[in-house]
Amino acid sequence: SCVHTENCFVPISEIIAVEETEFNKKQRNIGRWHKMAKLHAFTVYYVKKARNHRWRCSNVTFWCVDEHLCNQWIQALKESLEMQKSRPKQLLVYINPYGGKRQGKRIYEQKVAPLFSLASISTDVVITERANHAKDNLFEVNIYKYDGVVCVGGDGMFSEVMHGLIGRMQKDSGIDQNNPKASLVQCNIRIGIIPAGSTDCICYSTVGISDPVTSALHIIVGDCQPLDVSSVHHNNTFLKYSVSLLGYGFYGDILKDSEKKRWMGPMRYDYSGFKTFLSHHYYEGTIAYQPAKHTHGSPRDKESCRTGCYICKKSEKQLAEQHKECGLKHEEREEEWKVIKGKFLAINAVNMSCACPRSPKGLSPAAHLADGSADLILVRKCSRFDFLRYLVRHTNQDDQFDFPFVDVYRVKCFQFTSKLSEDNESNVMDIGKKRFGQFCRDHPACCCNIVNSTWNCDGETLDSSAIEVRVHCQLMKLFARGIEENCKDEAVYSQSSVEQLL
Repeated sequence: SCVHTENCFVPISEIIAVEETEFNKKQRNIGRWHKMAKLHAFTVYYVKKARNHRWRCSNVTFWCVDEHLCNQWIQALKESLEMQKSRPKQLLVYINPYGGKRQGKRIYEQKVAPLFSLASISTDVVITERANHAKDNLFEVNIYKYDGVVCVGGDGMFSEVMHGLIGRMQKDSGIDQNNPKASLVQCNIRIGIIPAGSTDCICYSTVGISDPVTSALHIIVGDCQPLDVSSVHHNNTFLKYSVSLLGYGFYGDILKDSEKKRWMGPMRYDYSGFKTFLSHHYYEGTIAYQPAKHTHGSPRDKESCRTGCYICKKSEKQLAEQHKECGLKHEEREEEWKVIKGKFLAINAVNMSCACPRSPKGLSPAAHLADGSADLILVRKCSRFDFLRYLVRHTNQDDQFDFPFVDVYRVKCFQFTSKLSEDNESNVMDIGKKRFGQFCRDHPACCCNIVNSTWNCDGETLDSSAIEVRVHCQLMKLFARGIEENCKDEAVYSQSSVEQLL
């Protein structure tokens, strides 16, 4: 057989589909072949990798004069694809038609649906009509007939689907989500994200780019990336799950202010960010945390989480061994808790790097997707100029933790409280018995009467300032591969798979 394009080697795992092809008599360089006999052909559709982790669907056509030989190749390739058991065959798709620039439906129909069809994936599509439509629907449908759930939208849409899917799993298993110490049941139905929102941080941090076609191809080839999930409780009441950012102070204030300006579109974050920076509010409170002793990495090291991350694998194994040996009682011993009090401009807890186009490294460059821990970043009260120096480091290669007013800890759980919370709900925070007051900022006469900041939980506000947070190792799975190392302009694939066939 012959090929009409330059040579390339593609692993079976990255072939999308194989189809018999009607031969085009007008194709060049085959005149002499065409005169000899009728030609038979098939086309292989495969993943072609480009710059910045972008994937595209490319194809190559093979042809020969022997019809039987051509059919043998088609059959052999299709059988090889059938053996890729991780690939989804039936998906439940939720589309948010209102998110971002209101392009979700168009993006899915024009860019994603044709690829799913090519890969012979059947879909049930639900266009959401209101907030929590997808979440509520996931408690009603037979989710076990699907190989995965796909959300078309931004981080808010993903959060809704995640809450619905994890909540459904706990309900079916009889787990009480309101118990902050409950061992949650792992969710084995993967979630795929087709980015179409104003913020696509989770997609960017798990695939390396916010691009609908790239994400669709990751879903088709059946990628799987485990993901840690943090549960957030207040006074033994479940509030939210978080996979990216829990932010109090600076990022909480930005979100609270931007919610009033949704009419501005994505630009509202810039406006609210500038306004919040100028206001320079700080908040006094108490934080208690348990160090993540099972992890093999540190927030200050240079080991970024990448595809097949060995730190995530080793940390998961170590955590499982700890649980087997000691059980949960070992975790709850009071002497393991560390207590910190202070005046903070920002308190951030991240389960992943939180990278985005504006901040390619993210809030914690060495945070890991699936090691059973979160990075707790404390930015203490400092001058506006120093805080600006810290923020600028999110956009460059300098160590953003290299400031005397910034502390970072890798934790498996933590609690936060302020004076108001301690006075009213002292049972939330039994550690750190002293009462610490809370101040608005240095010049109370110059600002409004602010008593608390707001927690920003993956882009949604939490009403309670006093919270208890616990990281659940690899609670869910994504149709993603993590971020691949050395993604070149044009991929040169290993010769171990298709080379033997083609």
